[in-house]
Amino acid sequence: MKLVMIAVVALLILGGGGAGAYFYFKHPAEASTDATGDVKKVEKEKKGHGEEKAQSSFVQLDPLILPIIGKDGLTQTVSMVIVIETPTEESKKEVAYLAPRLKDAFIQDMYGALSKDSIMKDGVIQVGALKTRLHSIGVKVLGEEMVTDVLLQVVQQRPI
Repeated sequence: MKLVMIAVVALLILGGGGAGAYFYFKHPAEASTDATGDVKKVEKEKKGHGEEKAQSSFVQLDPLILPIIGKDGLTQTVSMVIVIETPTEESKKEVAYLAPRLKDAFIQDMYGALSKDSIMKDGVIQVGALKTRLHSIGVKVLGEEMVTDVLLQVVQQRPI
């Protein structure tokens, strides 16, 4: 009798856990946040017959590795993988072509900026401020019509 009762309780627990997982993972993520933390949805274009195609294209840049220099010299290194969101496929090709110029601008600006209090708070990078700064550099180098958003795929800090 006890064995049957334990089996029933175990089945109820497993069934409840399975149902909870089903409802939790049922809907995939549909939005991301911008630099201010507001939810930003990707615009879609109707193609016909119910098909939808996202207008945005993405260009992933090579990883950037930057030193952070404090009062006592080199304190840590920061590695970043940056993706540029472009409005169209044509602008994606242009951004990919100009990627070396964009990476140079990112390195020049970030080299000293990462040591400032506006981006670093108590030795930790403020990702929102970093994204805002990278976006403004991207717009400055490529033009406002070429850069929809700047996405950070990886940000790593390593103390020295």
